[in-house]
Amino acid sequence: MNCPACQAEVAEDTKFCPQCGERIDLDAVSKRALSREIPPQQRLRSAATASDEPKEQSLWSGGYSGKAMVGNWIGAGLFSVLLIVLGVFWHLILIGIAILLLLVWCGLGLLLAYRKLNVNYELTTQRFIHRSGILRRVTDRIEAIDMDDVAFEQGIIERLMNVGTIRVTSSDRSHPELVLSGIEDVARIAKLIDDARHQERLRRGLHIEAV
Repeated sequence: MNCPACQAEVAEDTKFCPQCGERIDLDAVSKRALSREIPPQQRLRSAATASDEPKEQSLWSGGYSGKAMVGNWIGAGLFSVLLIVLGVFWHLILIGIAILLLLVWCGLGLLLAYRKLNVNYELTTQRFIHRSGILRRVTDRIEAIDMDDVAFEQGIIERLMNVGTIRVTSSDRSHPELVLSGIEDVARIAKLIDDARHQERLRRGLHIEAV
């Protein structure tokens, strides 16, 4: 082996260099020699294999937005005005109209509550979690790497309210097509899901190549 200071050749068990007197650390010399023998590509692969898996991080959580029912509320308002006008001019039974309107508005309120309480979504760096049910809660997971496509759609009123529906197609058997209705800021959330899918596929691909 060689002295790390003057590069003079010394015996394997020598503790001090006979040329310059430098103390020789046998462990350090062995590590340097080993690092020179291993190609850089192999060292990178070994480091990638030995490194810990990145921690899963939450990117977004949400559910059904009440803004998605603005069209229903507008329709119910117009229907209410029409019934009141007809009742006044045609002398219809106003108490019957009042009961009908009460049923319409209470029905919409219950529908909104059901949609908001029934579903909940969470996106992480590695998977998409879908929870559904009120009394009986069911949790399903779709691995980000299994997602094939992410698309979203909006109606006229939904574009005004910045809400919409996201469709996630995947190779997951339980949910080959998952529909997320009433998502607020739908364009940003759809892009966030698609980016997570792309990044996870890229990470898994690099990891497999490194191994």
